[in-house]
Amino acid sequence: MASVNKGTMLKTNEGGKASKISKKEELSKLTMTCMLWENTFYVDGVSIATRIHDLAQEVGEDIARETMLKAKLQQKLRHAPLWIAVAMAEKGWLKKQDVETICTRADDMTELLALYWKDGKRPVPKQMLKGLGLAFKNFNEYTLAKYDRDGVVKLRDVLRIARPKPDDTTMSELWKKVIDRTLDTPDTWEVALSAGKNKKETFERLIAEKKIGDLAFIRNLRKMTEVGVTPSIIKESFITRKWSWILPFQFVTAARYNPQFEPELEEVMLKCLSGMEKIQGDVVLLVDTSGSMSDAISGKSEATRLDVGAGLAILLREVCNSISVYSFRDVPRLVPARRGFALRDAIGGADSGTAMWRAIRETPACNIKVVITDEETFDSGSYADAKADLLVIINVASTSNGVGYGNKVLHINGWSENVVSFLQEYLKSISTEK
Repeated sequence: MASVNKGTMLKTNEGGKASKISKKEELSKLTMTCMLWENTFYVDGVSIATRIHDLAQEVGEDIARETMLKAKLQQKLRHAPLWIAVAMAEKGWLKKQDVETICTRADDMTELLALYWKDGKRPVPKQMLKGLGLAFKNFNEYTLAKYDRDGVVKLRDVLRIARPKPDDTTMSELWKKVIDRTLDTPDTWEVALSAGKNKKETFERLIAEKKIGDLAFIRNLRKMTEVGVTPSIIKESFITRKWSWILPFQFVTAARYNPQFEPELEEVMLKCLSGMEKIQGDVVLLVDTSGSMSDAISGKSEATRLDVGAGLAILLREVCNSISVYSFRDVPRLVPARRGFALRDAIGGADSGTAMWRAIRETPACNIKVVITDEETFDSGSYADAKADLLVIINVASTSNGVGYGNKVLHINGWSENVVSFLQEYLKSISTEK
């Protein structure tokens, strides 16, 4: 993910000198920070989606597949990997195993077909059909009924087109119910609340029966409080959950809107981060707090790019043995040595323009200098400004032109804890080489 900068006349949206990068790097940059079709601070969603599609076909089969699987399995994205699958299918690269792997939810199957038919129905490649058939076998009645919706493509459309063979009579009977749309109504929080029943009682029952997933639970904390769910029931549920597939910034966003549950959210967040291998050496972390970082990661999300940055900063604080944290806009500002949500608070809000390279130059020399940013800066610079053995740029935005690529610069794109895992593995690899 590091590359050699050969010089360029490109500029960021704020006017700073941008780096010329390979198509592989650009595909990773756009995909790993993309909520497909959603506009960002500087770039509209259609342009991003079109560029991802074109790049996936230009980089070749192996790189396209690598990016698709990383986006799905490591960065925990949903629509972007499906969109890359469409581009691969058009080139004849998509394999049935690819489809089964990326369709981890029943509605991934319908969404894949909907994306493939976005501009009108056309023949579906055999490997996509076979993959959809394999994927369909991985879902039971509950998981199918949960996503049997009246969308452009329905689950029964997938069955009718893919025509998989059931493994046994039980599966055959289940699929007949899919075709007839007679699946038993799932007892989910969405269905229960839309039925008009007492919301407080419904939430408390679903919590007791463990029928609200982890992400749905933190997203509904505000609603549960509004309808009067007993606080002790909510707090007890924090303890009994496994907390899988929750991104660091999602805890940050939940805490901002539910301050009464900050202690519980912080405890489970730090618990999720515990046990990760420590990063050795002296680390200086810079968090971009310029105005564009206040942009929501999607039109439907309450999370901002600064939430993402704060979540990653909290994570890095936990895994680095020696770390100093700075926030920056036009000048760097030393952040008090805090952890958890106190670190988020100390980083502060987003405002004003960006002088990233000035912040890099004016912070102390160290072994590793890490910058969390949307790569929009009005000044220019290079690795030599870092006064570090390694400069790491963690990008959290889908902008066309970025900065900080080049020799001795590690460029990572994404939002999940795997951003830090990648850095750890990279440091191991260069240590072994020495």
